[in-house]
Amino acid sequence: MLTGLDGFASTGVPDEWVALTVPGQFQTRYYTVRSWRDGELVLDIVVHDEGLVTEWTQTDCVGDVVGISAPKGSFELPPAASWVLLVGDLTALPAIARISESTALPVTAFVETSDGPIDGYLDGDVTWLEPPTPEESGLAELVSGLTWPAGDGYFWMAGESAQMRAIRRHLRHDLGMASSAYDVMGYWSGTRGRQARTVDPRPIYEAGRAAGKSDDEIWADYDAVRGGGLGG
Repeated sequence: MLTGLDGFASTGVPDEWVALTVPGQFQTRYYTVRSWRDGELVLDIVVHDEGLVTEWTQTDCVGDVVGISAPKGSFELPPAASWVLLVGDLTALPAIARISESTALPVTAFVETSDGPIDGYLDGDVTWLEPPTPEESGLAELVSGLTWPAGDGYFWMAGESAQMRAIRRHLRHDLGMASSAYDVMGYWSGTRGRQARTVDPRPIYEAGRAAGKSDDEIWADYDAVRGGGLGG
């Protein structure tokens, strides 16, 4: 939960996301807004073995100052829609939950997670699915075999990028769905893997701040230590 966000204005779009920059880092990571209420912004973060924000969340981070971008969203329910179908993995769960809460239309959700059902997080018609392996997704196969509700509706899906590309092709070419009837987004890439950084930017950031350096100067120091490579 983040507070003290003077001037923050939610778009009201239920899958809106923000870029989060945590202390000691130069790169941002994108997170769905789970809720924005009474000046409190809630972001649900999946904790991995490694990662910029993962490492920060496992420190004594209460009271840290973070950077938050203006929110953006893409969910757009067609006026004639009579149902909503949501599919995603654990990274899509906050958006799936918020979308479900935002509409009175019948909502069906499929959520893929190796953690099993998360009781109390998502109400309504939800099916919890086990992924093929912790690093893979079977959502493309799931969607290709779906029985779709009758009438006009809206399909929203997010997860591993390669799976999302396969689903877009299926929706366009196999089902002939209009682009206004669905939104499919890649939230992460399974082909890139997760690589540990060779240089921890936090000490460089803290030393630079203590010396009164600007972010650009600290970034140059970081590049110099890493041999001119991009931050990771």
